[in-house]
Amino acid sequence: MSLLPDLINLNLSDSTEKVIAEYIWIGGSGMDLRSKARTLPGPVSDPSKLPKWNYDGSSTGQAPGEDSEVILYPQAIFKDPFRRGNNILVICDAYTPAGVPIPTNKRAAAAKIFSHPDVVAEVPWYGIEQEYTLLQKDVKWPLGWPVGGYPGPQGPYYCAAGADKAFGRDIVDSHYKACLYAGINISGINGEVMPGQWEFQVGPSVGISAGDELWAARYILERITEIAGVVLSFDPKPIQGDWNGAGAHTNYSTKSMRANGGFEVIKKAIEKLGLRHKEHIAAYGEGNERRLTGKHETADINTFKWGVANRGASIRVGRDTEKEGKGYFEDRRPASNMDPYVVTSLIAETTLLWKA
Repeated sequence: MSLLPDLINLNLSDSTEKVIAEYIWIGGSGMDLRSKARTLPGPVSDPSKLPKWNYDGSSTGQAPGEDSEVILYPQAIFKDPFRRGNNILVICDAYTPAGVPIPTNKRAAAAKIFSHPDVVAEVPWYGIEQEYTLLQKDVKWPLGWPVGGYPGPQGPYYCAAGADKAFGRDIVDSHYKACLYAGINISGINGEVMPGQWEFQVGPSVGISAGDELWAARYILERITEIAGVVLSFDPKPIQGDWNGAGAHTNYSTKSMRANGGFEVIKKAIEKLGLRHKEHIAAYGEGNERRLTGKHETADINTFKWGVANRGASIRVGRDTEKEGKGYFEDRRPASNMDPYVVTSLIAETTLLWKA
């Protein structure tokens, strides 16, 4: 008699060439991930070879009931760590039946910026540090915290080990390996300053792929926390008071910045970012004003400043970059709930295309 785990772990390649493709898209809130699966006749590795699909946009807040069909365009493929074998995860973006990107499709506009010849020539690299908080399912309170109460003050938890300091490591490590299996360029993980909060990093990734990979990694994390019975929060300030918020620090470099003399290019790019500070803050995530207070390793939301090795700055340049005269910088302003398509493309637009 088969048990559920036996059936879930069935190896389809033993009996059929057919594969399962999980089509993933972003819902109406801009942060809710939706997905559904379909059967394909055989393995596929090129998204352009995948069929378009549709869904009921009225059920995701993306279309009216009387004209609810939204079309999914496959854009990126990853191996499926849940079904394994030749099964795949497919990152899609969403269009009207007439082929117009729907308002919540931020990928289409980003793809235009990343296909601009001036941007292509500079080969922009991104490394995104995605912070998140794990919550107890029924009380929506951080994992490891006493229900209705608080743990000891921050200090012992960052990159810590031990049952009284690190909460949810099984989820974090499962996610790390699942992302590597999927082909996502995940580069590391660590425990964060607030207990129950963790971080993973994606990159270096080039151009639009940074957004595709981060959304795929978020989806995989949502699925793993679902299995674990834990709630995943990308709120930029999940707990008020003397607790760190959650960000998505975005590291960035261009070909010119990585070449000799690149530090001067970096300084000019930072100057441009300062001139468009308000536009960037407006696009860097909802509720960010609760996080960017000038405390807890942030710069005040209304202030733009940069510095070397300064984690209280809007833009941080590493000591190695200063020493070598080339490298990258870190934009510390994006919130944990930012859209990576919006943030990465806006940084590229401001630094490479915008004329001050």
